[in-house]
Amino acid sequence: MTTVGRLRGRRTFTALAQQGRTVRSGPLRVRFLAAPEVASASVGYAISKATGGAVDRNRIRRRIRSAILCSTTPLTSGFYLVSADAAALRASFPDLTAAWNAAVSRLTGESA
Repeated sequence: MTTVGRLRGRRTFTALAQQGRTVRSGPLRVRFLAAPEVASASVGYAISKATGGAVDRNRIRRRIRSAILCSTTPLTSGFYLVSADAAALRASFPDLTAAWNAAVSRLTGESA
């Protein structure tokens, strides 16, 4: 199981917005910024109100968090910002996990 930290701080979000790379995979959009000086990966979630009410948004966030923890793809040290559309609520858990794995593989493959 992967240890994942929480994405915090305005500077981190600003750096992600200005320098991060974004990949779309299925219902997920993942923005990544490599940070070799950080010991582990930190993940933040940005689930828009357009995806549904608070219950739906929280359910999507929990499902994505579980998919990340169950992921087989190792996370590169850095910052990840995950966004999702309403399809993430209806996607099966294996599909959500596969979308996460594909996004991370493309992001970290490009940075290597």
